[in-house]
Amino acid sequence: MKTKLIKFLKYASILLLLVVIGITGFYFSVKNNVFGPVYTTQDLLNYKNETASIIKSEDDVIIGKFFNKNRTNTTYKELPKHLINALVATEDARFFEHSGVDSRSMFRVFIKSILLGNKRSGGGSTISQQLAKNMTGRSEYGFMSMPVNKTKEIIIAQRIESIYSKEDILTLYLNTVSFGENIYGIESAALRYFNKKTKDLTVEESATLVGILKANTYYNPHLNPDHSLSRRRVILNQMANYGYLTRKESDSLIKLPLKLNYNNLKSNNKSGHFIAFVEKESKQILDSLNTANNTAYDVLKDGLVITTTLNSKLQEHANTSFYEHLSIMQELFDKQMANSRTLQNQSNNIAEQHLKKMKISLDSAQIKHKQTIFKWSGLEQDSISVKDSLLLENKLLHAGLIALSPKTGAIKTYLGGINHQRYAYDQIFAQRQLASTFKPILYATALEYGKQPCDYLDNDKITLSDYKNWSPTNADNTFGGKYSLQGALLNSKNVPTVNLFMQTSFVQLDTIWNRLQFNSKLENKPSLALGTANASIYEVARAYSSFANYGKSVTPYAITKIETAKGEIIYEHKEVEPKTVLNETTAKQINEILQNAINRGTGTSLRTKYQVTMPLAGKTGTSQDYTDAWFVGYNPSLVMVSRVGCDSPKLHFTSGLGAGSSLALPLIARTLRFLEQDQTLKKLYSEQFLELTENEELLLACEDFKEDTGFDKILDFFKKKETSFEKQQERIQRKAERKERRKARRDND
Repeated sequence: MKTKLIKFLKYASILLLLVVIGITGFYFSVKNNVFGPVYTTQDLLNYKNETASIIKSEDDVIIGKFFNKNRTNTTYKELPKHLINALVATEDARFFEHSGVDSRSMFRVFIKSILLGNKRSGGGSTISQQLAKNMTGRSEYGFMSMPVNKTKEIIIAQRIESIYSKEDILTLYLNTVSFGENIYGIESAALRYFNKKTKDLTVEESATLVGILKANTYYNPHLNPDHSLSRRRVILNQMANYGYLTRKESDSLIKLPLKLNYNNLKSNNKSGHFIAFVEKESKQILDSLNTANNTAYDVLKDGLVITTTLNSKLQEHANTSFYEHLSIMQELFDKQMANSRTLQNQSNNIAEQHLKKMKISLDSAQIKHKQTIFKWSGLEQDSISVKDSLLLENKLLHAGLIALSPKTGAIKTYLGGINHQRYAYDQIFAQRQLASTFKPILYATALEYGKQPCDYLDNDKITLSDYKNWSPTNADNTFGGKYSLQGALLNSKNVPTVNLFMQTSFVQLDTIWNRLQFNSKLENKPSLALGTANASIYEVARAYSSFANYGKSVTPYAITKIETAKGEIIYEHKEVEPKTVLNETTAKQINEILQNAINRGTGTSLRTKYQVTMPLAGKTGTSQDYTDAWFVGYNPSLVMVSRVGCDSPKLHFTSGLGAGSSLALPLIARTLRFLEQDQTLKKLYSEQFLELTENEELLLACEDFKEDTGFDKILDFFKKKETSFEKQQERIQRKAERKERRKARRDND
């Protein structure tokens, strides 16, 4: 027995010695940069906070910033004693006793984090180690990530302690740590949540801010006040436990309500979606520059100055139009929802589906919490259940609007949603059914391949037997007679459009669709004629720019120039020769027809109600059952596209209030009305369309509509009202083949 014990102790000692040697060897391998460089004391002395990059409009207005760390530094003298006490009591009780590493916590970290790989074990890092992590970040080393990073932080923490005083360390820590919402440093946090300087914080406010550090979203006092109060209670109890407060003082402070004076300057930015778009574009530009020139520019750190194409005045006018129009339409839609049991049931079903996806039970979903709610008057906090908040979200009207130069692609206005802070998803890129905004693409295809504006189309009722007897109708439910191509388009007539679709080669239509750079695939179905294809606001603006630019396509862009903080230009946008995608004649004919759509067709309210006088062509669009409303307005100097609709197509207006002319057109009409009051903007964006030649005018010289003659009526009597889409397609194919054969014979002759 004794021999076995001696043998066991021998092997245990050897094993322990090997472990010690292994740990020591690992420690020194990390220290000697085997796993990448470790900050030296000189690196730590030279440490500087990152600098935000500035974003400017074309008219030299600062519209935003890019940064990794939005901070305003403070000094130790400005840190209240109770803030230091709250931090030390919670994060590192023996801070003033150790030299960067707390040996009592090391064993727990070694067992849980390193040996067991539990990344959430926490509790072992001192303030100095946390500062080391904040200053240097962490790298990925596979299964060795945790031990390597922890060891690096230990080494750097010891170096920090060797060159900085405890007061300096606390100051550095509080200037670098994250307080959520992309803000860094105690001064920025105090301004964000309490709208005051750090030196003016009260004890309970300091406890609230220290409480955020454990999980800066979950304990965010603005987003989750109940969680924040709970965490504040823990902080105040810790302060009492370590003698920084009496129990009576902590109990008294715990009873106080949470009072914020929330001040988020960034959230008030009305160009938030555009700034996000610019950030993405700037990173792509800098990646290319860095690769080509072996540089390391970083938009989030290097204090660059980015000049954009955005016109701040036009952007402001568009924002005002959003508020004025959508706030009214939201009230009208809320009333409709309140009076429609069908829509309420739909909304309830949608909410319950979301709850299932989030794995929240119906009982839990009824519990009320304080939440931030969007209203057009501003973001508000209210005590509301998860389900009720979903029901509110369901009925919100979302919208997007873009304006760009059709000659260059420069983006002049960009509103990607109703509130970027609350709804970061960019509506500019949302794929929704095009409705009648698709029609000019179909008509352009027909004109491009031989049709004329004065060719006439039947307006007689048709039924397609191979599509469940589908029978298209016009918005006014009228039939009979014939519409010219231009008359059918400017009045947005459905029946003649379906007839035109059945006379047009799908291959040709698909070719034009791809030339105009749409991403989705077209389906060869008769309903396509009425706009069942999906596309985004961005794609529609790019496509209609080809009409405005007389058949030449441009690529939208947002950045004209990037400079360093010292004024050195490192990037400047170069104009690219536009690509021809349509014949100039086709574009001019579409432009003339769509000008008439504004002057005497579906867009007349722009002239009559909103009194916009500038040269303009345009097209409204209303998806089936009013699920989405579209409007495009343009001239040779500006293309504007707007779309409005709920997140779910199941929720929508049930009347003409949801039509493109009522819901989407006013966003552009109001913006243009503001524009015309500014002489500088009016001059920039009121370019006239090219005048038509005498021959071009003759090609458009016909009536929009003509009644059937007696002979037409006799023919209609014998004509089959029921037809097959497949047979129509076969006729088109045979006709195209005959045309090709005739052409080939002529070429041979």
